[in-house]
Amino acid sequence: RRHTRYISVTGVQTCALPIYVRELELRPAEFEVEIAPGEIDYLDAKLRQAGPLKAKGKAELVLGSLEEVRIRGHVSVDMEADCDRCLEPARLPVDSDFDLYYRPVAEGYGSEIEVGDEEAEMGFYEDGGLELADVLREYVLLALPMQRVCKESCKGICPVCGQNRNLKNCECHAEVTDDRWAALKMLKK
Repeated sequence: RRHTRYISVTGVQTCALPIYVRELELRPAEFEVEIAPGEIDYLDAKLRQAGPLKAKGKAELVLGSLEEVRIRGHVSVDMEADCDRCLEPARLPVDSDFDLYYRPVAEGYGSEIEVGDEEAEMGFYEDGGLELADVLREYVLLALPMQRVCKESCKGICPVCGQNRNLKNCECHAEVTDDRWAALKMLKK
C-alpha cells in the first residue's frame, strides 16, 4: 500500500509550502491549498490576485530519474490587471490543469550552456526542494495572456486627448506621421 503525505493549508499567514525531495523519495505528497490574495508576490505591480487561489494536486518523483519532480494538479484563481488598452481593471480568470517537471540545478548553473528541447520545458530547483507557492505563481504567470485586456472589443485610450473611448467617443483625429522623412521635408522647403 502506498502512503502519501498530505498538505492542507487554508488561510495561511505566510506562504511557505515546502516540497522536499527527500520526503518524496519515501512517498508522494498530495496538496490541497487555498491561498488568500496578497500571500503570493506575482512580481508585477500591475497584477493582482482578486480572489483566493485554490489548487489541488500531487508532487512525486519521476521513476527512473535522478531527483526529477513532477507536480500536477488543478489551479483556479481570478487575477486582475490594468487593461493594456484603456487602463481599467481587466479580470483574468485562470482555471486549468497543470503538469510540470522540475530538475535539480546542475553544475555550471548561471553560465551559458546549450539547452535541449526537453530541458526548455523543465523548471529547476535548488536546496533539495521546491516551494509550492513558487510553482503556483510560475504557472499562473505563464497561463495569463500576453496582452491583458478588459474585453476583446476594448477601444483603448485616445492618443490625443486621453479619453477612455469605451466610456465616451471623442472627436479627435490622430494624425499619422512618419518622422523618418522629416529631414527630407525640411530640405524641400
